[in-house]
Amino acid sequence: MPDTKRYRYKVFKWISCITLGIFVVLAGIAWFLNIKSRPILTDRIKTLLYKSTDSLYTISFTQVSTNVFTGNATLQNVKIMPDTNRFRELIALKRAPNNLYSVHLKKLVVKRFHPLTLYREKKLQLEEIIFDKPKVTMVNQQFAFNEGRAPRPIKSPYEIISKNLKEFSIKTIRFKDVSFTYLNKNRPHSVPFDIDDLNITLTDLLVDSTSADDPSRFYLLKDIVINLNNYVYRTPDKMYDIKLDQLDFRATTGKLRVNSFALVPLYDEMKFGKVAGYARERFDIGMRDIMLNGIDLPLYISKQELWAKEMAIANGFISVFNRDGLPSKPQENKIGKFPHQLLQLVHAPILVQKIQLKDVNINYSVFNSESNQRGRISFENTSGIIKNATNLDNIKAINPMMEVNLNTYLFGQGKLDVNFMFNLTAKDGAFSYHGVLHNFNARILNQITKPLGLVRINRGSVDKLKFDFKANDLGTKGTVAFSYYDLSVALMKNDPEKDHLVTRGFLSFLANALIIKSENPGADGKLVPVTVNYSRPSNTSFFNMIWKGLFTGIKYSIGITEEKQNEVREHIANFKAMRANHLKRKQKRLERRIKRERAQHEKR
Repeated sequence: MPDTKRYRYKVFKWISCITLGIFVVLAGIAWFLNIKSRPILTDRIKTLLYKSTDSLYTISFTQVSTNVFTGNATLQNVKIMPDTNRFRELIALKRAPNNLYSVHLKKLVVKRFHPLTLYREKKLQLEEIIFDKPKVTMVNQQFAFNEGRAPRPIKSPYEIISKNLKEFSIKTIRFKDVSFTYLNKNRPHSVPFDIDDLNITLTDLLVDSTSADDPSRFYLLKDIVINLNNYVYRTPDKMYDIKLDQLDFRATTGKLRVNSFALVPLYDEMKFGKVAGYARERFDIGMRDIMLNGIDLPLYISKQELWAKEMAIANGFISVFNRDGLPSKPQENKIGKFPHQLLQLVHAPILVQKIQLKDVNINYSVFNSESNQRGRISFENTSGIIKNATNLDNIKAINPMMEVNLNTYLFGQGKLDVNFMFNLTAKDGAFSYHGVLHNFNARILNQITKPLGLVRINRGSVDKLKFDFKANDLGTKGTVAFSYYDLSVALMKNDPEKDHLVTRGFLSFLANALIIKSENPGADGKLVPVTVNYSRPSNTSFFNMIWKGLFTGIKYSIGITEEKQNEVREHIANFKAMRANHLKRKQKRLERRIKRERAQHEKR
């Protein structure tokens, strides 16, 4: 029995020694290969980047650590920088790219670089490269010699690396939590644009004898995926936050999806204008389920031109609020700020062939200091199509019109079909619009007529409201055909002693008796359209001008014209004069009676 124990002990000892020896040998081999592979890998990385970019970029790092068994490597304090002298040479040779990049990061991880394949077959095959929290700066400068070039290198990188490598490939390149800065050198005094927490994944980079001519690749890649989470940007005037929630883009499909977009004012409605210091319109915008299809990524990368075939927006709202009674902005001028004019002022070139809207609610409201109330008009469940939204000169030369067809519901009740035709090249901002508002109860208009016009609609039914206008920077001209019946109104005023508007009884009686037409068509059965010529004050917005033009047409249609208002004023003046004369005669009769009574008293 003791011999058996000693035998087992000797076997265990020999196995342990052999295992330890193998481990030491393998560790030594690993250490040797790691030591040997580091300078080779370092040289390959530096040479490859330098040569494959036509001597434009260099890479530097302070330390390389490798693991030959896992095929992983880590580079510390990495800098990828352009050679500005070489860039100028490439410009002279007409080979320079439109974009120049610089990259800084603390750690770059290379996973599974297959060193044996590199040694034996001269193929540098990497499974994954991770750029962790890099700072990327991109400078765009467009060159005429790059116009129309295909999205692939001017000179095949394979020709440059073929002396050292037969193939260079990376299955996945990940840029995680990127701090991205963009500078446009095509405009003087351009302000850098910054984005943080950007994630970019480049798929299947391949440099070999055929990849440069592969039409399924762009810039030697099979796909590019971009992701941005919870982006917030504060506007320079500190009045709004722009928020993006979950942006995703895939180059192979050309689809970009945004879960939600919001323009969020930093102050409530009544405080916003006070902080701004003048009666400034306050916008509150929220959109969900935004989708762009058919994006041309190579064109955007080379020229920062956003071309998309289609854009879809669903489930959103646009709220506009203004508070009168505040001072106007000194020298404020809203001329040149119609929607299609603002599109032309966007610095980024844009073409979206078709925009589809679905279930967007639009609300415009004003606080009236005279009535001390808020008036609002809303268009609910707005849907429609916008065609040819662009600021590109070459596209506008072919088709200068942006067409907007919308259907919506006034206050959620009256169906409105409207068409806008915006002239994108008109220097005076010319556009036209026409539409039909179908039957609804006229009393729903009290939400805007009472606080803003001090007119209450007691009853009335609208059959149809048709309008056709042409407009520009100076104002809007057109016709309004308003078909309605059984209309009765009351004029209102603000009573300082009460917390609400009160009826002006006598004026209401005069209005209904002398001004208001209770129906249109009248007894003769003829519908009489009215002509509107509204001159736009220079500080009037697009929404305000559209509303004022329509409201003027409605007032004229029901009889509230300048002539009729002057007639009522004359009646009121005559009534006041008659009443004054009556009081004067009454006072004289009283004086005569008192005089007679005194005389009789003296006789007694």
